[in-house]
Amino acid sequence: MRHLQTFRLIEAVARAGSMRKAAQDMNITASALNRRINRFEDEFGAEIFERLAGGVRLNPAGELVLHHYRATLSDLSRVQGQVADLSGERRGHVSIACSQALLPYFLPRQIARYRAEHRGVTFSVNVRDRAQAEQELATYSSDLALVFEPVYLVDFEVVHVAPQAVNVVMRADHPLARKPELRLRDCLDTPHVAPSAKFGVRHLLDFAARRGTRRVSPVVETESFELIRHYVLHEGVIGFQIPIGLRDPGDGSIVFRPISERDLPPGNLILGQMRGRTLPVASARFAMQLATALKDYPGEMR
Repeated sequence: MRHLQTFRLIEAVARAGSMRKAAQDMNITASALNRRINRFEDEFGAEIFERLAGGVRLNPAGELVLHHYRATLSDLSRVQGQVADLSGERRGHVSIACSQALLPYFLPRQIARYRAEHRGVTFSVNVRDRAQAEQELATYSSDLALVFEPVYLVDFEVVHVAPQAVNVVMRADHPLARKPELRLRDCLDTPHVAPSAKFGVRHLLDFAARRGTRRVSPVVETESFELIRHYVLHEGVIGFQIPIGLRDPGDGSIVFRPISERDLPPGNLILGQMRGRTLPVASARFAMQLATALKDYPGEMR
């Protein structure tokens, strides 16, 4: 909408950190962009950018302005969704920040199921670690977050919690695959591939290991759970993942088994939104669908 264009320009400058680069991104001349920003600051009664030698950045007043703009967009999207519902045709956009484990199986199925009934709704899926996901909610960059073991939960309104036991992923012929119970000490004494420290699975592993005499010392550390699942096929190592991101390949090549709860209690996969925010209709309805699906999902983990 035309009256929001100045705010879009402000957001572009904040994102780029430079008037010149933002002007290129928004297909406007740098001088015209600078005039728009100066005019807004004059009318607003305060500067919103710090002018630095290497560019610009939002000052505290600018942070408030940008937050107001994003909140306004959220409210506008909610009203548009309500109006679309009046005509019996749901439209809108759903943005969700999620852990990697949700990408291979759970989210594709849920998004396709929702869009089968509401073709006018579009989605953006942002892969974020457990701290970034909460920041996405606070800045209105995502409507929903679905993450394993969030960090702060300060502005996080929990919609649903699904316990997830950390599983060991390994080749079917690995010696640990024959054990009736997998103890954490056996896993950590075995060469292993592990996610980096910013992920919930690693957080739980490190915490449990500190209580004993072992430590997490991966031969490969990675930010990719896809790499973990594939790497165990190439070397006699084990990896770690939560079950919602796993499927039996059907060829007998890989098995996955939970670590004993005596050593490592299940963590929590949490669906949430920003506390106090009224979500757009499409996002609110999709959150309800996700919550219902998560209640039923443990029975599908095979």
